Amino acid sequence: MMRIHPLWVVSFFVFVFVSCNAKKEESGEVAIGEVTRGTLYLELYEEGEVEAINSTNILSPNISWRFGNLKITQMVKDGAEVEAGDTLIVFDPSEVNREVLDAESRLEMNMAELEKMEAQHQSDLEELRADYEVTRLAHEISKIRFESAVHEADIKRKEIQLNLEKAHIALVRAKEQIDNRIKIQREELKQRQLSISQDQVRLKEAQETLQKLFLISPTPGIAIINRNWSTGNKFQIGDQTWSGFPLIQLPDLTALRTVVRINEVDIAKISKGLQVEIKPDAFSDSVYSGVVTSVANLAVNKEGSAKIKVFPVEIDINETSEKLLPGLTVSCRLIIGKVENALMIPVDAVQEDAGVSFVYRKTASGFEKVTVETAQRNKDYIVIVSGLEEGDKVALTDPFVTEEEQNQKGEEQPAAKEDKP
Repeated sequence: MMRIHPLWVVSFFVFVFVSCNAKKEESGEVAIGEVTRGTLYLELYEEGEVEAINSTNILSPNISWRFGNLKITQMVKDGAEVEAGDTLIVFDPSEVNREVLDAESRLEMNMAELEKMEAQHQSDLEELRADYEVTRLAHEISKIRFESAVHEADIKRKEIQLNLEKAHIALVRAKEQIDNRIKIQREELKQRQLSISQDQVRLKEAQETLQKLFLISPTPGIAIINRNWSTGNKFQIGDQTWSGFPLIQLPDLTALRTVVRINEVDIAKISKGLQVEIKPDAFSDSVYSGVVTSVANLAVNKEGSAKIKVFPVEIDINETSEKLLPGLTVSCRLIIGKVENALMIPVDAVQEDAGVSFVYRKTASGFEKVTVETAQRNKDYIVIVSGLEEGDKVALTDPFVTEEEQNQKGEEQPAAKEDKP
């Protein structure tokens, strides 16, 4: 039986290992990164929404509960360009129209009643004044008879005097009836006129409310529709709102900003004047610059989580553009620090085993495993403190496993977190 020499076996495996390495390098399957020296920027990435620093708020009108609910029946399209005087929103006017018609009907009825009352008053006074005139003439006749009865017998004279007194009493009563009637008529007219005034006020209020149901743009601009707290969506036709609620913004597009929410563990690194790189999600090829202008003193709950606290941070955008419109979602890169003159490599090159960081450095014959000491990192690069030199080339994936094994390994390992200064 033929024996295989152990040296041949070892030589065979060395040959296979070197051959496989050479094959990977020749075929370009192993991505290579280089150790470079430069400035590593430490950064945070947060999302925000573009908004105007100054804008005109279009509020739902303040109306009485008597006129029903504020239901939107017409609305300008979100993002539409508008001119001063354009109609932005129309609310359902049916209830107000009914109130206008009712007030007009009541006013018309009261005006007719007033006219009828004035005619009746005139007729009543004419009748009373005619009665008064008859009574006055009777009194004058009684007076003349009394004055002519000087030579009459005492009994006759007393009878004439009694008739004169009766005529005088009748005359006084007739005068009092006229005065009393005038007082009553004045009070009746006052009540009727008060009712008319109330109807006029009611009609005016209804007419003014009807005008309020048509929201008109005071200035030219772009109409940005706000969100409805009840639905979580932007206001739309059919929605109901409340008096004084902001429905539309007409932003001043010459001065824009965005607001991001920074986790409480990072807020100490944020300060006024911090430079920010801003990219609209819809136009990722466009990059704008900004600066932090305000950092909130009080934390708020992160949306969707009561346990995580965040701080609102305002960022003024330095440029203006037709692409930058209120409501756009933007990604903000906040540069919170930097490491100058640092040796660094792509983060994909660093691997860990039992808490020890290492890389695969390229050599003339293949790759060698090198333990490294790392420091700060961002999402792309990591600082190397020791283990490598500038110009060294390292593998960005494990060169000793297949692509399938590498993918499986990547799925099992959690994504590395960025170091913070």
